[in-house]
Amino acid sequence: MSLPAPSTQGTHRLVSSPAGRIHLVEQGTGPLVLLVHGFPESWYSWRHQLPVLAAAGYRAVAVDVRGYGRSSRPDGVDAYRMLDLVEDSVAVVHALGEESAVIVGHDWGSQIAAGSALVRPDVFHGIALLSVPYAPRGGPRPSDVFSRMGGDEEFYVSYFQEPGRAEAEIEPDVRGWLSGFYAAMSGDTMPGPGAPDPHFTSPGGTLRERFPSGRLPAWLSEADLDVYAGEFERTGMSGALNRYRNMDRDWEDLADFDGAPVTQPSLFVGGALDASTNWMADAIEAYPTTLPGLVSSHLLDGCGHWIQQERPDEVNRILTGWLAALPA
Repeated sequence: MSLPAPSTQGTHRLVSSPAGRIHLVEQGTGPLVLLVHGFPESWYSWRHQLPVLAAAGYRAVAVDVRGYGRSSRPDGVDAYRMLDLVEDSVAVVHALGEESAVIVGHDWGSQIAAGSALVRPDVFHGIALLSVPYAPRGGPRPSDVFSRMGGDEEFYVSYFQEPGRAEAEIEPDVRGWLSGFYAAMSGDTMPGPGAPDPHFTSPGGTLRERFPSGRLPAWLSEADLDVYAGEFERTGMSGALNRYRNMDRDWEDLADFDGAPVTQPSLFVGGALDASTNWMADAIEAYPTTLPGLVSSHLLDGCGHWIQQERPDEVNRILTGWLAALPA
């Protein structure tokens, strides 16, 4: 089924999945490359990659993850666990008439890509991770780990756990909140040394209180912000936030994969200024064990979290080079 597009780029379709439907945008022909976004984004975060991958001879497909955009938004919080998202990834590949694909993910999409490659290596024969490194399942329950971070302050992942709490902060002014959140984690607009960390809240406070204000990141135009804000103003934030609310369920569901490596040919690209790459430096150092198929790992100087939008040319060059070197 075709849909009217919010941009002139690519073909918009709905395909069936365990979620109900997944909305996707595809461009090009050739081997399938599945692009999976993170929080709080949509298929649109891959707008710079779709035409480049298509021109390089690939069938590039960017999805709206369940809970986002025009994809289905199941009601139950537990409908957003990792194994459900893996099933969605597999369903998209098969709905497109393919048997296998390379999967590329950013932020939560990086973890969805890793989970998909780990659980369904028969479907996903290559994996590229942007911004969030791969770390195998293991250790204490995630909620216990995050609750100990920040001392008297509350880490944003813990802040997101209670249904309705973050929604009450975000939904009265989605556009304003998104602009601040994007700026807080962008290389050119993130708070400088000594400023309060926007990943934490003070007791009784909100995340937004610590966001920078006054200008958008260089990568984000007013029109781009309109696209993102328009989607979340229509859908609300609960579907997106429910991904965070399933980390303990994922920890239980994936017990059989404790410590398991992802063995397919892989790629990692992170921003040197991104908190994710700094917090998880040990995970990057462990790649010889956890990602034995790693082809290359890159940290882009001066780059923040929104890597494929902040540095599209560099990411496209790295990604297309890696894809070209994959076994046929």
